[in-house]
Amino acid sequence: MSTPAVPSYASGVSDVPLLGDTIGDNFDRTVATHPDREALVEVPTGRRWTYSQLRADVDRLALGLVAKGVQKGDRVGIWAPNVAEWTMVQYATAKIGAILVNINPAYRTHELEYVLNQAGISMLVSAESFKTSDYRAMVAEVQPKCPNLRTVVFIGTPEWDQLIEAGAQGDPAQLAELQAKLSPDDPINIQYTSGTTGFPKGATLSHHNILNNGYFVGRGCNYTPEDRVCIPVPFYHCFGMVMGNLACTSIGATMVIPGQGFDPKATLKAVAQERCTSLYGVPTMFIAELNDPDFESYDLSSLRTGIMAGSPCPVEVMKQVVARMGMEEVTICYGMTETSPVSTQTSIDDPLELRVSTVGRVMPHVEVKIIDPETGLTVPRGTPGELCTRGYSVMLGYWEEPEKTAEAIDRARWMHTGDLGVMDADGYINITGRIKDMVIRGGENIYPREIEEFLYTHPDIVDAQVIGVPDVKYGEELCAWIKMREGAEPLDADKLREFATGKLAHYKIPRYVMIVDEFPMTVTGKIRKVEMREKSIEMLGLQEAAATRTA
Repeated sequence: MSTPAVPSYASGVSDVPLLGDTIGDNFDRTVATHPDREALVEVPTGRRWTYSQLRADVDRLALGLVAKGVQKGDRVGIWAPNVAEWTMVQYATAKIGAILVNINPAYRTHELEYVLNQAGISMLVSAESFKTSDYRAMVAEVQPKCPNLRTVVFIGTPEWDQLIEAGAQGDPAQLAELQAKLSPDDPINIQYTSGTTGFPKGATLSHHNILNNGYFVGRGCNYTPEDRVCIPVPFYHCFGMVMGNLACTSIGATMVIPGQGFDPKATLKAVAQERCTSLYGVPTMFIAELNDPDFESYDLSSLRTGIMAGSPCPVEVMKQVVARMGMEEVTICYGMTETSPVSTQTSIDDPLELRVSTVGRVMPHVEVKIIDPETGLTVPRGTPGELCTRGYSVMLGYWEEPEKTAEAIDRARWMHTGDLGVMDADGYINITGRIKDMVIRGGENIYPREIEEFLYTHPDIVDAQVIGVPDVKYGEELCAWIKMREGAEPLDADKLREFATGKLAHYKIPRYVMIVDEFPMTVTGKIRKVEMREKSIEMLGLQEAAATRTA
């Protein structure tokens, strides 16, 4: 009798229990243990807070919100880049049970209006401007169309000072009373997932979801209160506010803000100046840092660990981060906003080969499985399929969208990620692409990730993205968007074919090559492949092929 194949299923065993706190209670516990330790550093302004100073400011702001009429369950929007006030609003809303709604700093009026109305935001805390965006003007334009929006406060203005002043007059006993009435299972955060099509959906997350995810990610990086974490990734996304802020405050480490938005020089300077032990980024950020002309002049010797996540992490880039940045214990995290966000993480003890070529194993207290998208059955290990995840980290649902929630989370509470993955015999997972990213050329299934990894081995290619474009004969052909090393001779399709012949199957060699300076991206560093495809069709004159109907 044959033995059944081992299924692609794993659950994260841990002797460390989940935290049963609310975010506010957990924060207060850390403050009590480490009152004089540095909690927050904003490098551009030189402002610094110890844990006890940060708590004083957070509590004043929380009472200021109460004075403005904000109650438990009310939605408070935050529309700002990475500034200390963002962090304060995060903890102040958590203490009074208001639901913080993260608004993408890149949004324009159309998207802003949608989110303000969809979430029913009654109070908005906003920066006045960021880069080319005049937030004040945009808010003025949409406010008449947002009936729920009663109050807008701009950071760093007299109205912000008044909000803090009102809180200073408030009663700390009232705050303690409000905090005591909160449950860890209450919704506390809405994050709009950067949908590449249509309007974004509001993933609704509880204290329990994000506090525990931050805590276990921090443990995965082996954080102690001695660690100083450089956070150049946006706060409005889980990477910044959960894996960054909550990982630090749940353990007592220091949050370091290198700048309002990502800048490679500012990030490298912050690491050197603040002696950061950990650095976060999406792959494109690390690529920009490694390629900075002054890279060698920064003393990065304090770095020990960090996280690369947000989009597929190229093996070659990971190797350079370890070798040139000294991040010996760097980890890769994989997840999505709907899962708070991290479902798998590499361990600092994993061999380098596994740390650069997989997204690790399942997180503590989480389950993962890989299924056949057609049948829904778990596939044997080593077989590709759709990755699903279940556990404390799965969101409560999409805000006010039960149908969309039901499409993503099945009756057994499995979140269907839409990502394709393979689990090996030891439980390590490799993400091979998105179900929708797969290119089918003449009946051959091609996963762009595999070709991208190959292109990184070319000495003159700094970054590469591969998409499918329409083709009359084969249905789809491959098109590579490539960023070249400075001073390198540009590649064309013939040169690339020459480089790839004998190393890649002929049908995997891109037919089209486009040399670009940048890729269209969401603010979180996710490549917008839908937009790349549209641009490629236009630039390559493939409109006729694109109009061909298929079954």
